[in-house]
Amino acid sequence: MGTLKTEPARSRPDLLAPPVAAALAQWPADAPIDADDVLVAPIDADLADTAAFCAAYEVGLDVSANCVVVAGRREGGIRHAACVVLATTRADVNGTVRRTLDVRKASFAPMADAVGMTGMEYGGITPIGLPESWPILVDARVIAVPHVIVGSGVRHSKIVIPGPALGALPGATVLEGLAKHVQ
Repeated sequence: MGTLKTEPARSRPDLLAPPVAAALAQWPADAPIDADDVLVAPIDADLADTAAFCAAYEVGLDVSANCVVVAGRREGGIRHAACVVLATTRADVNGTVRRTLDVRKASFAPMADAVGMTGMEYGGITPIGLPESWPILVDARVIAVPHVIVGSGVRHSKIVIPGPALGALPGATVLEGLAKHVQ
């Protein structure tokens, strides 16, 4: 995983947003991986954005995942979801995401909404510890990667987790075509 210095995430709550630390503390015993297999690494918060992070820590875009919050309206209500896609791709928000959420139009949630509703920092949002009512949509390419690097809920660290474990999170659905390859 490049030059990252990892350790079990549960032993470093100072490197996690509170909802992430809480989710790891309540990690199900029957989960496909043990909570201690979820690792965390400190990073420079100024290098948290994907391209800068990958360059600085010698991590390939093909093992780095982004978690984006999307929103769509239906029958007067707003439906939220998290989409987990590799950094070599972009979420198909107005195709696959819109159809999956069963909304007329989907878009990235405003930053203030995403931060306020998740309890996480913008640029560090992760699928671990999200509101339980939100679906987590995971692109099939993500679970094909042995270990994926994703946000930790804060900008000063990253989580390293087996790709298949992201598809097994509570509320997760693995979808083919969730993301389109970036050219």
